[in-house]
Amino acid sequence: MIHGWWLNRYGIAGTYTREPVKPEELADFLGNLPGRGFVGCNVTIPHKEAAFALAHRRLPAAEAIGAANTLWLEGETLCADSTDGEGFMANLKASTGGFSANGRLVAVLGAGGAARSIVHALLADGAAEVRVVNRTVARAEALAQHFGPRVQAVAWDDITRTCRDAALVVNTTSLGMKGQGPLDFDVGSLAAGTVVADIVYVPLITPLLAAARARGLPIVDGLGMLLHQAVPGFARWFGVRPEVTPELRALIVADLEKA
Repeated sequence: MIHGWWLNRYGIAGTYTREPVKPEELADFLGNLPGRGFVGCNVTIPHKEAAFALAHRRLPAAEAIGAANTLWLEGETLCADSTDGEGFMANLKASTGGFSANGRLVAVLGAGGAARSIVHALLADGAAEVRVVNRTVARAEALAQHFGPRVQAVAWDDITRTCRDAALVVNTTSLGMKGQGPLDFDVGSLAAGTVVADIVYVPLITPLLAAARARGLPIVDGLGMLLHQAVPGFARWFGVRPEVTPELRALIVADLEKA
C-alpha cells in the first residue's frame, strides 16, 4: 500500500508486490531477480540474516547488525542495506522537531533485531550511552559486546532506575502490541521532557504512549518508522526519493483501523 501510493503519486510505471519464498528457495530467488521481473526487494523474517549473507555488497548499517531488509541490483551486483534504523531516526526527528541523541543517554527496551538497528542508528547519531534493557540479560550483553563500550546491558528489574535519567526511551519489544501482554513500566519515573517512542503500531497509541502522553511527555509512535524505513528502498528501485506525507500516513492509519 505504501509503495503503491508512491508509484501512483510520482507517475512511475512500476509495481511492488508480495512473494512467498521458503528459506530453502531464497538463494535461487535472489539470484534470479531480473528473470522474475524485479529490480530489488524487501525481505522480512526469517530471511534478513540469509539475505545479508547472500548479498555481494553490504552498506554499513547492514554490516553493523548482520542483517538486511532492503536489496537492489547495481548491474549484476546484489546490494543490501538495513533501513529500520534510518527509518526510526527519520521518524524520531520528524515527530519531535529534530531530536538529537548527540552526547545524551538513551534507553532501549528489548534486544532483538529491531533493537540492533535502532542502537546502531542512535550511536551513529552521537549517543553518549545506550542502555539496553532486556528480560534475558545474556541477549542484551551480546548486543553490548557487539557494539562496544557505549552500550550497556541492563536487567529488566532495573528498568525504572535505568530510564530515570534517559533523554529517550524506546520500546522495541512486542509488549503492548495487540494480542500481546502489556509493557510493565511506570513512566512516572521519567524526567520531564523525556521522549518516549514505541515501534509497535497496532495499536497506534500503545498503553506506554498513552501513559507518557497523559504525563505530558513527547511521544513517537511506530507507524512513522514503518513509513520512513520504506523511503530508501523506493529511491533505490525507482530513482525517486519519496516523501512521507500526512496523506500517506492517513491512508495507512485508515487501513490499520480496519484491523
